[in-house]
Amino acid sequence: MEIGISTFVETTPDVDTGEVISHAQRLREVVEEIILADQVGLDVFGVGEHHREDFAASSPAIVLAAAAPQTKRIRLTSAVTVLSSADPVRVFQDFATLDGISNGRAEIMAGRGSFIESFPLFGYDLNDYDELFEEKLELLLKIRESEKVTWKGGHRPAIQNRGVYPRPIQNPLPVWIGSGGNAESVIRAGLLGLPLVLAIIGGSPLQFAPLVELYKKAAAQAGHDPAKLPVASHSHGFIAEDTQAAADKFFPSTQYVMNVIGRERGWGPYTRRSYDAARRFEGALYVGDPETVAEKIIHLRKQVGITRFMLHVPVGSMPHGDVMRAIELLGKEVAPRVRDEIARWEAEEGL
Repeated sequence: MEIGISTFVETTPDVDTGEVISHAQRLREVVEEIILADQVGLDVFGVGEHHREDFAASSPAIVLAAAAPQTKRIRLTSAVTVLSSADPVRVFQDFATLDGISNGRAEIMAGRGSFIESFPLFGYDLNDYDELFEEKLELLLKIRESEKVTWKGGHRPAIQNRGVYPRPIQNPLPVWIGSGGNAESVIRAGLLGLPLVLAIIGGSPLQFAPLVELYKKAAAQAGHDPAKLPVASHSHGFIAEDTQAAADKFFPSTQYVMNVIGRERGWGPYTRRSYDAARRFEGALYVGDPETVAEKIIHLRKQVGITRFMLHVPVGSMPHGDVMRAIELLGKEVAPRVRDEIARWEAEEGL
């Protein structure tokens, strides 16, 4: 069972003061967070790609590369790379470069993305949303398979027997598929034999169990061994020494972000009542003391089949010290509890 962190490198206003830290400061902070995550024994750190004022990371590979020489073991991934509006050649080159700098620890998490700002920014039509992703994923995997590439599609100039460099240390360079829970996307990941990341950020996490089974069924039908395909969860949460303190610290910035996004998408207001409901054991928020969060992750592994858990923290801007402490608690207290219990359970189940 792998445990890690994901972040979108938010730069939203401080809910108490209204202060907004600079993109530069937040980028430097997230490099410190990656270094700490490595030091406390976490397995993976993911940085998301966004192209709007309230997020600082438009180029995850560069952020991760800044931390790579200062870390030793932690895997470094995008979370996600918005492949539909990117050039797969450049994506591969960026992460192959990161793979070299990190000595074989880079990963790509490819997805459509839940924000659409990158489409007009890079000159793409949202009407081609699905077709762009399918075509560009095909090209990315083709580049991964072969140094020399010949390819033709409908949304990018053709490539005729051209080499793509540098080549990564890992062969193949890991490519995960990020999904918000769409059946079509999990089936595609299974048919391609690619690892799957589920954004479990609302409702009951147990509702994702049928999707994991659908993914494994598709993989088996395509001739892949489902037992060798990891499944990850990207879930919002926060850890402090005391559950009530964790809940009170995490709520204000979470509410701010959820209401900003909610207004853009026509959702209802995000209230403390809905937040507290999501914090319950059966809910999708992983907020509490180390024991509380560990128990929920263990339950997710046993009931849904998740083999990698990524705690998304912060949601909205929080004090850097609070985020660092949450990372420290995840690595030093939550992860050992989860690993020990899952190892014992897997031995009993013969998994």
